[in-house]
Amino acid sequence: MKNTRSEKTIKIGIIGVGQIGKIHLQTYQSISGVEVVGIAGRDPKKTEKVAKDYNIPFWTINLHELLAIKDIDAVSICLHNNLHQPATLEALKAGKHVFCEKPMAGTYHDALMMYETAKRTEKKLSIQLSSLFTNETKAAKKIIEKGLLGHTYFACSAGFRRRGRPFVDGYGSPSFVQLSQAGGGALYDVGVYHIANILYLLNNPIPLRISGKTYQEVPIDPNHYRESGFDVEEFAVGLVHLEGGMALNIVEAWAANLDQFGGSYMLGSKGGLRLKPFGFFHSIQEMDINSVIDLESFGYRLHNVCNSGIAYDGPQQHWIEALRGNIPLLPTAEIALTTMLISEGIYLSNKLGREVTAEDVIKLSKSTANPI
Repeated sequence: MKNTRSEKTIKIGIIGVGQIGKIHLQTYQSISGVEVVGIAGRDPKKTEKVAKDYNIPFWTINLHELLAIKDIDAVSICLHNNLHQPATLEALKAGKHVFCEKPMAGTYHDALMMYETAKRTEKKLSIQLSSLFTNETKAAKKIIEKGLLGHTYFACSAGFRRRGRPFVDGYGSPSFVQLSQAGGGALYDVGVYHIANILYLLNNPIPLRISGKTYQEVPIDPNHYRESGFDVEEFAVGLVHLEGGMALNIVEAWAANLDQFGGSYMLGSKGGLRLKPFGFFHSIQEMDINSVIDLESFGYRLHNVCNSGIAYDGPQQHWIEALRGNIPLLPTAEIALTTMLISEGIYLSNKLGREVTAEDVIKLSKSTANPI
């Protein structure tokens, strides 16, 4: 943190006012010195209601009307996955910084367009990756930076739900399980958090080769299945060969007939880490040591001894502090782009029935962006 911290007021616009958009709105309104000055939605009645409920001075169903407001510093993109790319491109071209929901887009092709446009327009682009801001991740990062893992050679990205498929298992809307809207299933909905978390801790290594399989096997209520148009995966596995000889195993379930998988973990020559429940494992001579860390006191000291403030409390808090110039922005766009490459690599491997290279994914990836 800088010694002199800026308290500059940041003015925000929000594009998309559904469930996720409201969460963004509530979080912004909880941060001192942030003003949500306008929102854009697709349904006029719902958008007007959100504006009234949250005392937002301007609302519209025309994206370009919101982007034309000169006072807006940045926008949050809270739309379905296949709308991330067109909305982000419009916002960047209008001179706004962009904070976009995960996954970055519907395909690697579209995510790359977003990344390159942000670079060309010299605007900040950040992707909502909340997993990077947990105390578990912060503790793991410190352990790794101290060299306590030694040479890291293997990692596992794991996510488990016994029954947690959107809509068909009782929550959310059908758009979450429709390829035309979401671009993918379990991998895009929650897998991105776990994959991105590991990539962040490994300093975002380059993927070389990817193999994977996806499944939709666990029975669904017939009426919900018919209403949902469910055509994405509920379960995905993958193996990624990374630069430097590292391997990344991926297993992600929206639904699985098991009690648990265990959390994501990393193995090194000197030690190992598991993220949830958090553990640090190493040996001294003949003694195997399983270390338990007091994450609550760790978080307290980050705030009150290291004086980190709110800058690493969450993705939006971090975004605001970066816009104020108080901290460097974590490379969430770069990490999210690599996550897209890996995720699409799993889909492509499943489709072709073979291992694919990163070059295969880049060459074959096509836009799935819907008109905005």
